[in-house]
Amino acid sequence: MKDPREILATSRMSVAQIVVIAVTVGLNALDGFDVLAISFASPGIAREWGIDRAALGFVLSMELIGMGAGSIFLGGVADKIGRRRTLLGCLVVMSIGMLMATQARNVYSLSIWRVITGLGIGGMLATINAVASEFSNSRRRALCVSLMAIGYPVGAVVGGSIAAMLLKQGDWRAVFWFGASATAAFIPLVFFLVPESIEWLCQRQPADALAAVNRSLIRLGRMAVDALPAVSIETRKRSMAAIFSPQFVRITLLMSFAYFLHVISFYFIIKWIPKIVVDLGFTPSSAAGVLVWLNVGGATGGAVLGLMSLRFGLKGLTMLVLAMTTVMLAIFGRTQPDLAHLSIICAIAGFFTNAGIVGLYGILAQVFPTNLRATGTGFAVGTGRAGSVLAPIIAGFLFKAGYGLEFVAVAMGIGSFAAAFLLWFLPFKPEPVAGAEAAVSP
Repeated sequence: MKDPREILATSRMSVAQIVVIAVTVGLNALDGFDVLAISFASPGIAREWGIDRAALGFVLSMELIGMGAGSIFLGGVADKIGRRRTLLGCLVVMSIGMLMATQARNVYSLSIWRVITGLGIGGMLATINAVASEFSNSRRRALCVSLMAIGYPVGAVVGGSIAAMLLKQGDWRAVFWFGASATAAFIPLVFFLVPESIEWLCQRQPADALAAVNRSLIRLGRMAVDALPAVSIETRKRSMAAIFSPQFVRITLLMSFAYFLHVISFYFIIKWIPKIVVDLGFTPSSAAGVLVWLNVGGATGGAVLGLMSLRFGLKGLTMLVLAMTTVMLAIFGRTQPDLAHLSIICAIAGFFTNAGIVGLYGILAQVFPTNLRATGTGFAVGTGRAGSVLAPIIAGFLFKAGYGLEFVAVAMGIGSFAAAFLLWFLPFKPEPVAGAEAAVSP
């Protein structure tokens, strides 16, 4: 009897598998646009409601609170009820949150809907990382996870270009109308194109698991199997708390803190670029354009890191780009108010900041076993995102206290260097073939 996980891990990827990976790229692109929607809209919100930088910093952080909670709790749900149903539920939540943001009439109601949107985004992040890993073969796993991760800046680039046009012709609410429509459009795509994960079905073995595995195999262009691999009851019923077991607690804590520290740097530049550019004397549409260049660099950086991971160690590459993020944020802080120069610097900064995110996602996909992959990823991403709520708030208070951009950029960029230092202590080895448990040093 051949293990169905081994069939996927050792065989050439089918068209259907490639389509699933493409869908995860699109879903992460939705995340990229949805998260940045408030950034695109922030200058118009500040102008319409007359709020200062400190208050705007809180508004910019609201979906991050929801994302933290969504990643932690819905990641566990994905490991319990399955990847496909979790994805569909997250899309519904995201669509409602984006739609209702258009009806907000003050900071408080907008903040509530951004938290709700963040819940869906957080659950999506934890789940699509597992999906990209589990629908790829072993040889292309790191590359597929990297491609999934660069959907974020791709969504920001495409969404930023559309947002720039919308901001010229309408008010800030038009950005959320577009986001809600695009998110809802993905519900039927996931329903028809993404079967349940075979790795998850083999590990959890719910009722009628064999029939479900064969349905997924056939949809992926493979032959059906006669039986499922033997999996212990302990493995099948492993709880969320297992990520804090002696085998995984070190990995869980190191990855959570590393992600937390890097996203402080990442979300400072993502959230504050539109307001900084406007304060330098440029129009909101120009600010959206600079943010697009940041994400063009981000998409390029993620792709380059993914390709390089086929030849070089993922951990070392990730440490390098994290350290370079600190350097580029320091350079960004000294940038002169010239739109072309600012765009170039932001593109290079985006290259390294997003490559760091891609590298961390790639590591997370390999250091946890299948039945803990979404839980472990969700906890690391969730605690990191919850902590990154501090990034725009801290930057807002530093600006309000009178510190200049040069000081604030350096202060907010130190986190990425600290994240690179933490990864030095991470026990990490590439995952073995055949859908086996992730290989990690105890």
